[in-house]
Amino acid sequence: MATTDIKQFLQHHRCVLGEGAVIERLRRSGLELDPHVVNSAFIYDEQKRAALEAIYQEYLNIGRQYDLPLVLSTPTWRASRARIEAAGWGRRDLNADNFRFLDDLRRRCGTYASEVMVCGLLSCRGDAYNPAETLGAEEAQGFHAWQAEKLAGAGVDFLLGATLPALSEAIGLAAALAATGTPYVVSFVVRPEGTLIDGTPLKKAFAAIDGTVNPKPLAFMANCTHASFLRSALSHEDHSSSMVKERILGLFANTAALTPEELDNSENLVEENPEDFGRAVAGLHTEFGLKVLGGCCGTDDRHIRSLAMRLA
Repeated sequence: MATTDIKQFLQHHRCVLGEGAVIERLRRSGLELDPHVVNSAFIYDEQKRAALEAIYQEYLNIGRQYDLPLVLSTPTWRASRARIEAAGWGRRDLNADNFRFLDDLRRRCGTYASEVMVCGLLSCRGDAYNPAETLGAEEAQGFHAWQAEKLAGAGVDFLLGATLPALSEAIGLAAALAATGTPYVVSFVVRPEGTLIDGTPLKKAFAAIDGTVNPKPLAFMANCTHASFLRSALSHEDHSSSMVKERILGLFANTAALTPEELDNSENLVEENPEDFGRAVAGLHTEFGLKVLGGCCGTDDRHIRSLAMRLA
């Protein structure tokens, strides 16, 4: 069972710090990622588990230092049943084991443990930057149901379907998350013109999921998106709306102001000064009331610390 009610948690706190990049930092450190499950099996290797733990511990230390509540995501971005079986890990419960890994780190934090939420992370089946690979709604619900049930059954505080490029798969994924009975959030990659990667306006995407899936998401988020892109998207006269601004909870921001296509083809990391990152992302809390703010591609402990200083 989840340790804390996520709705009460969000109501209680003015703002919540999100983790920064994990997968990309592991890649930059020279550790080999699995072609199927990426970093989901790192917990079974002593060296890789230590590297994974060190990154999460940095984010926990920053949250505790600045007295901010924190959201951590399980390393299960690519832990669908098909990928787990293809990687040869079918006899292991990767999703539940990764939650237990983070829950153990949280419990070691003493009284700060009650300020840490652990979400169960899922994503689309194919390339998160290519909407042509997305599933239809019905197929997506069937594909994602297994992983959603594994994470919910393990006891995550909420479920997060993230890095979603298109509406069709997002509807099916949301339905799979809703069927577990665990609160959930749906997070898209957002273009500055106020659309998903597939061109669907934000107001249409949010309304379609809210009107189709029961229970509807706790909220929506954006991730793998630069802060300036989301600011522009939320301000768009036609593609955003007051409903969008009310329903969006937060952002896990990139450091690179690049389009999804540019990011997908980029061979080199595009960094942003941590001070500039912290100022821009924290500004979304002031301007739009976004509550959960953290980092994605290009970020590390320096960026999250800069953000935490401003949120605190």
